[in-house]
Amino acid sequence: MTKNVYIHIPFCKSKCKYCSFVSYPKLELKENYIKALINEIKNSYKGELLNTLYFGGGTPSLLTSDDFAKIINLFNINSTTEITTELNPETINLDYLKSLKALKINRLSFGCQTFNNKILKLIGRRHNSKDVENALNYAFDADFQNVNLDFIYGLPNQTINDFEKDLKHAISLGIQHISLYGLKIDKNCYFAKHLPSNLPDDDMQAEMYLKAIEILTKNNFLHYEISNFAKSGYSSKHNLNYWDNNTYYGFGLASHGYEGDIRYSNTTNLEEYIKNPIKHKHIHKLSKQEQLEEEIFLGFRKTDGINIEKINQKFNIDFRKKYAPIIDKYVSYKFLKETNEGFTLTNQGILISNTILSEFLD
Repeated sequence: MTKNVYIHIPFCKSKCKYCSFVSYPKLELKENYIKALINEIKNSYKGELLNTLYFGGGTPSLLTSDDFAKIINLFNINSTTEITTELNPETINLDYLKSLKALKINRLSFGCQTFNNKILKLIGRRHNSKDVENALNYAFDADFQNVNLDFIYGLPNQTINDFEKDLKHAISLGIQHISLYGLKIDKNCYFAKHLPSNLPDDDMQAEMYLKAIEILTKNNFLHYEISNFAKSGYSSKHNLNYWDNNTYYGFGLASHGYEGDIRYSNTTNLEEYIKNPIKHKHIHKLSKQEQLEEEIFLGFRKTDGINIEKINQKFNIDFRKKYAPIIDKYVSYKFLKETNEGFTLTNQGILISNTILSEFLD
């Protein structure tokens, strides 16, 4: 049974200069999009009691509370269901957050990126640092007790000192979760054609990341996944469902889903989706080898690492024997370390994780 749902809301007031996510400033199509989304959900969702429901974007906070209600009411949820929505700080007020709370949304994720107002302007964000602080105050006043802030490191003109200040300020605001992402300039974003000056290089990004681990773990944040840190009891259930290689529905434009041994994705064309939200653009049946490889590289994203006994039982293999040359090499380099249950990446290993994990792929 599939008990986790991702819903994509593909609208933004304007596109951030680093963003390559599928989103459009076409708010005039929002009503038609929601109708199509509801149609897709009704056609595919089988009524399972959900563990998690996640609204991503784009900018989900461009939905009204009535919009959210139309969608949430389609699902079987209870008091234990983790319901998250991403929000942009500049549009938030207390009444809006109270209305979301009344709909049983219980986890908020704000796109902060940095508290440095000059850098925020440079990267095309619509909010400033005060907007983030106000949004957090509204969230706490509305009795949200599970709040995440997203940050990007490696931004133009950003120094390690700037990034340290961001993290320490975030900690002082009393949030429960922090997500960190190194700046990647993909071909579909503004910066790809208008490369900003004074970008931190890969070595500087690595230093920023290691400094973040040091600061956050010293302040009682558990580093539970490569990009994610949480106070005790506040790890994202939705994120962990991905890394545990469990199934999930994907609804909406450009969404990906995983059911049984099938991975599927929807079109990235907004008008095409509105016209026919039922048809998946791509459907792929995973072989046993592909399932094994996904189990490995997703599992290694967790700082607990992989459980080789579970993998051996699930795929009828001897993991230690099958991958002995790779394991022995990276353990000797101190990029992998053995745990009571299997293996995990070290902090230095995380920095070259793509190289390491590629060796487990057939």
